[in-house]
Amino acid sequence: MSRVPGWLGRLGAGLTEMGDRLNARRAQAEKDDDFGEGDDFGRSNGIDRGGKDSAEAPVASTANGTGTPPRPPSSDTLVAAPAPAARPDPAAAVPWGMRVAAEAGWRLLVLAGTVWVLMRVISAVQLVVLAFVAALLITALLQPTVSRLRRYGVPRGLATALTATLGFVVMGLVGWFVVWQVMENIDNLSDQIQDGIDELQRWLLNSPFHVTEDQIKDIAKSLREAVGANTDEITSAGLEGVTVIVEALTGILLTMFSTLFLLYDGKRIWQWTLKLVPAAARPGVAGAGPRAWRTLTAYVRGTVIVALIDAIFIGLGIFFLDVPMAVPLAVFIFLFAFIPLVGAVVSGALAVVVALVTQGVFTAVMALLVVLAVQQIEGHILQPFILGRAVRVHPLAVVLSVAAGGMVAGIGGAVVAVPLVAVTNTVVGYLRSYSQEPALRTSPVPRGATATGVAPVEHRPPS
Repeated sequence: MSRVPGWLGRLGAGLTEMGDRLNARRAQAEKDDDFGEGDDFGRSNGIDRGGKDSAEAPVASTANGTGTPPRPPSSDTLVAAPAPAARPDPAAAVPWGMRVAAEAGWRLLVLAGTVWVLMRVISAVQLVVLAFVAALLITALLQPTVSRLRRYGVPRGLATALTATLGFVVMGLVGWFVVWQVMENIDNLSDQIQDGIDELQRWLLNSPFHVTEDQIKDIAKSLREAVGANTDEITSAGLEGVTVIVEALTGILLTMFSTLFLLYDGKRIWQWTLKLVPAAARPGVAGAGPRAWRTLTAYVRGTVIVALIDAIFIGLGIFFLDVPMAVPLAVFIFLFAFIPLVGAVVSGALAVVVALVTQGVFTAVMALLVVLAVQQIEGHILQPFILGRAVRVHPLAVVLSVAAGGMVAGIGGAVVAVPLVAVTNTVVGYLRSYSQEPALRTSPVPRGATATGVAPVEHRPPS
């Protein structure tokens, strides 16, 4: 029983000593944080440069009240825990590639939303947009004539009136001629088509495909039932034709008025448009505009020349092959040539089909050879020579743009898709070079051996 008080006393003295040591170390650590001098590691643990505990003697004498040296620290002596490391910035923890993808992603989303809204607006006023774009194409075709008349001293108003009147009269005569030829030959063509179908039926019966007469009758019956089942739709389409005619007349009038004003006052309209552009971007847009107009003019004039050559030579070929309606087919080939690649295929296929159902397989094969020969000469010789480097659009871009334009706005969209892509290509290329021009102007002049390999560059303001 006499050992219990002594054991409790030693336990209390040990706890008191431990608390005093922790308080001393805490005070020393606070002092080191205030001054930040000396050996941080040693002073934060109460150890001087000599490797001895500087606060141990006073703490021990305070703990037991005697001058006896303290006991060496045991393994279970408490040590101050290190401060927790700071967490990194969340943005810095994201990989660099993911951050770049996120930055590009939201910008692409904004751009896609803008394009979607723009397409919705264009779809709402599709007639007005197509009429204005058609007026731009016609103006690009007729504007050189107005400029030539102006150089001869003809007033601007009279030159515009003469050019526009002549252009619209020619286009009207072409349309009237096509309708007249079709109406004149429609009865004869229908008889020839019926004879061609009968001949095709006889050929199928005697062909190695083993087609029976019952199978041919079943196909004809299915076609008649399909036509009978869709009679209501055909009737409704005929009733909607009145609306189509009204819209077509409205579009023609809008195109004519827009062409007149663009021919007469195109420069002032362009200057007014420039005022809508922010001042910082105005010089670049002012330089890109004339270049885009030259590209559009070169495209329209080159396409007209190529289409005229196609129509003349293919028309002569099918005329000498005694294919009916050779002249209307030639006009269709001319019009469809304004739809690059796709239009040539469709118009050539139409000529071959007419030759097949009216004159037989041999004439159709010869017509196909004529069409392929003329189109190959056009694609590899005429277009590079006539259009030159003014219109540089990859064939894949042509096909995709024609398909997208046709899906958005039908035939009109397919016609204007390629010139729009060509103009966009010119504008983007010029703006990219224009944005790089200030960097070239402010770059240091090469010296020594480097300067001998660099040609002098003349920096001129964009015209």
